[in-house]
Amino acid sequence: MEKPTQTLPPAPVRPGSPAPSGRMRWELLVLLWLAFFLNQADRQIFSVVLPLIRADLGLTDAELGLIASALVWTYGLLVPIAGFLGDRFSRRNILGFCLLFWSVATLSTGFCATLLQFILLRGVATGGGEAFYAPSANALLGETYPEKRAFVLSIHQTAVYFGIILSGLIAGYVGERYGWQRAFYLFGGFGILLAVLFFLRIPKDQVQPPADGETRAGVGRTARVIVRKPTVVLLTLGFGCMVFVNVGYLTWMPSFLVEKFGLSLTQAGFSSLFYHHLGAFLGVLSGARIADHFARTNARARLVVQAMGLLLGAPFIYAMSRADTQTITYVALFGFGLFRGWYDSNIVASLYEVVPARMRSSAYGLMLACAFLIGASAPYWLGALKPTLGLSTGLACLALPYLLGSLFIGTAAFRYFSLDQQPVQ
Repeated sequence: MEKPTQTLPPAPVRPGSPAPSGRMRWELLVLLWLAFFLNQADRQIFSVVLPLIRADLGLTDAELGLIASALVWTYGLLVPIAGFLGDRFSRRNILGFCLLFWSVATLSTGFCATLLQFILLRGVATGGGEAFYAPSANALLGETYPEKRAFVLSIHQTAVYFGIILSGLIAGYVGERYGWQRAFYLFGGFGILLAVLFFLRIPKDQVQPPADGETRAGVGRTARVIVRKPTVVLLTLGFGCMVFVNVGYLTWMPSFLVEKFGLSLTQAGFSSLFYHHLGAFLGVLSGARIADHFARTNARARLVVQAMGLLLGAPFIYAMSRADTQTITYVALFGFGLFRGWYDSNIVASLYEVVPARMRSSAYGLMLACAFLIGASAPYWLGALKPTLGLSTGLACLALPYLLGSLFIGTAAFRYFSLDQQPVQ
């Protein structure tokens, strides 16, 4: 007999973690929202000022794509380590130090003058610092706000869209008027100030040993849990398809609009990001509400919403790259973003349905690692193929990974979820 689906209860507060209340309780969400804003903004600056760097330093499209891919590769390699550390050490300290580290690396990128320097500072240092953010931040938020977990995680996710949109506008404006270097100085400096504020305002959480009868999940054990659950494997493959599309789009869309419609860098930086992420902002909130509603009776609904988001988003990706007018391009970018938001709204919530609470940070770290390693090569390949196929064809082909990702997650939802779902304890 098929095991009935059921939603998980709120995760218990982590032993030794702070139990903030009132204003301090929501101050954590505000500060993490700002940190996540910078996490995404710092990652996007390079793509916005890419034409200026190409003109100034004479780098090829393939070399520029390699710099972007280096960040994602580094992120993918280090994020599982970040997940395991997040289950063992103070998450407040991990978050504060990683914010400080990647902000210093972002500021230092403004001094780069060679390909190797960009790879080391932009790719390895910035990507390495950012890798330690998401596992600890999502776990800390989920435990601090257990009764409003889905809502809080969705609010936190909106920082992605605001970070990318505003970085496109601000970095484009600063780059055109004051030079691409000052765009890195601006965002890096703000991050350093935020890191100082984070340490001053957020109390340190004390990590305690596991309770009697429990063991803290190690690397091998967590990996075995994931491998033995087809739902987690398929969710990870679907996530990889989405990351492949996302990093390819974010890296090359500003340049695509500059070349196709003759927009200025500021206009292209804003337009390539605003319409897509406006749709994603609405999508992540509506997707969370839809999934939460139907998950009350069938937790499989979270995966169904994700699969439908990728399936319905694919035609808009194709239309975005093939449209003959700016208006149609922007409408397609909005639709692409709306359904991407449906997917984003349940990335963490879907995973939490099928892994034990004690290893959530570790499992999410491994999931991120696999997904980002899958998707990391997109900027490089689009750059390498640009001289022969053109960006329009390359971006149009990104619809195929979305369709494949929908197939992976749909299979997980209807074939394996009922067997893998974590039981209520």
